[in-house]
Amino acid sequence: MKKILLFSDTHSHIDDTILKYVSQADEVWHAGDIGDLAVTDTIKKLKPLRCVYGNIDDTKARLEFPLHNRFMCEGVDVWITHIGGYPGKYNPSIKAEMDANPPKLFICGHSHILKVIFDKKHNLLHMNPGAAGKSGFHQVRTMLRFVIDGDKIKDLEIIEMEKKG
Repeated sequence: MKKILLFSDTHSHIDDTILKYVSQADEVWHAGDIGDLAVTDTIKKLKPLRCVYGNIDDTKARLEFPLHNRFMCEGVDVWITHIGGYPGKYNPSIKAEMDANPPKLFICGHSHILKVIFDKKHNLLHMNPGAAGKSGFHQVRTMLRFVIDGDKIKDLEIIEMEKKG
């Protein structure tokens, strides 16, 4: 069983609120637009990190993290990418792979809009954690927390942080 903290779009922002939740997780997953690598360096000192780079990330981030991160967590096939789209509207660059070999859990960021959707066509759970940083149009900073237990994804929680200041 693993407790996962999922967030995206930090845009160089990390604070004590994020770090409080990091400390409670077994693993942290970041779905891109990291900004300053001090964000991921700080997290890696505390917990195992799985991460992808996003469209705002520089060469250093692109050398350290992949565009797509596909892995097994317990019995769950996970695919994280930054710009992935949504069920019925997946990014054209991943559509063929999604149709041929869908994961059980598909995660993306980019939109700054928190969404959790079950994709019936591909029999997968789609998650976008919204944005944990302060840059962007979103009003409330959000993250997701959940448990992977064997091949089950359970105990999903939405974490809403203070409104952007």
